[in-house]
Amino acid sequence: MENRTIAEQLQRGLDELGLALSDRQKEQLLDYLELLRKWNKAFNLSGVKDPSAMLSRHLLDSLTLVPYMKGQRILDVGTGPGLPGIPLAICFPEKDFVLLDSNGKKTRFVFQAKVQLGLQNVDVQNQRLELYESSAPIDIIVCRAFSSLTDLVSMTHHLCNRTAGEEPVTIVAMKGQYPAEDLAALPDNVVMISANNVSVPGYTGERHIIELKASGLTPIE
Repeated sequence: MENRTIAEQLQRGLDELGLALSDRQKEQLLDYLELLRKWNKAFNLSGVKDPSAMLSRHLLDSLTLVPYMKGQRILDVGTGPGLPGIPLAICFPEKDFVLLDSNGKKTRFVFQAKVQLGLQNVDVQNQRLELYESSAPIDIIVCRAFSSLTDLVSMTHHLCNRTAGEEPVTIVAMKGQYPAEDLAALPDNVVMISANNVSVPGYTGERHIIELKASGLTPIE
């Protein structure tokens, strides 16, 4: 009964977000949720324990980023247990996702999820962000639980280097309240493209998605 209820909640959430996924994709999302629930009991990967709350605050929250995934290679920094990277990789099997975290316990879970869900488009990296070197240019950097926008920009500067004429890297950050002070402190080579207050199905908390463009052409002090 619980599994059917969660599946119904997922479908309602997808409808609210305007997302049409295949049966296989919805099955993968539910399988990921079940994996997260089971591993969470032993390894405390998330403070959210209830499956219904996990669905809203983890899966559906991550899927609010779907409209922003306009590049080919996406880096999820501080992915934790694979959020938002795993749900997004399920939605976009044709795109390449790098899921990065310095916590070995969490990246072991993410790797297990990648294998069990058959996600060939996911590369799991257990490294510190400032030390990570990408094998190919990054188009989009996403983060769901990073301390500040200024720290994020500073620590990803080496990944945003572009020559004149190349498209700047897009940074998409998920925040609770609107980060006015954070945005005011950004360096000159980073421009805010959009800041949207989004509604997460089943969750009453505040959620903003901040979209930045970082050229990397000007050194960050």
